[in-house]
Amino acid sequence: MRLIPKLLYTANRLRWRITRPVTLGVRLLLVKEQRVLLVRHTYQPYWFLAGGGVKRGETLEQAARREAAEEIGARMGVLRLHGVFTNFFDNKSDHVVVFTCQDFTLTGKHDREIETCAFFALDQLPDDIAAGHKRRIHEFASAASTPIVGMW
Repeated sequence: MRLIPKLLYTANRLRWRITRPVTLGVRLLLVKEQRVLLVRHTYQPYWFLAGGGVKRGETLEQAARREAAEEIGARMGVLRLHGVFTNFFDNKSDHVVVFTCQDFTLTGKHDREIETCAFFALDQLPDDIAAGHKRRIHEFASAASTPIVGMW
């Protein structure tokens, strides 16, 4: 079952190389008691912040709430804007809006693309966390009070 997501991810990377799309996504800094929730996908070897793409006709907030519910079974309270970032990895012009939420509950269910999810102390992140995600966590931990705009 894990082979299918990996094949789809590889096919998408080839498609991105050809079409060079402009994409919009959301990521979530879900933090409780100085611990951040990270996910590991079935098709990539790193830890990530939960999140995903914004669908047509969907607001950023709706996308964040949908992705949280689908990926990790989270129901979120108040969302705060952490920042807006641009990433040119994988031949895309990828724009990522990061929200923080410290008021959430987890149902214990996650979708099939998520291998596992776990909480990590803000100052004890795993070694195999994706670099841009690690930067967002460090920004949050440094208590930046205004939204950030920059490169992923």
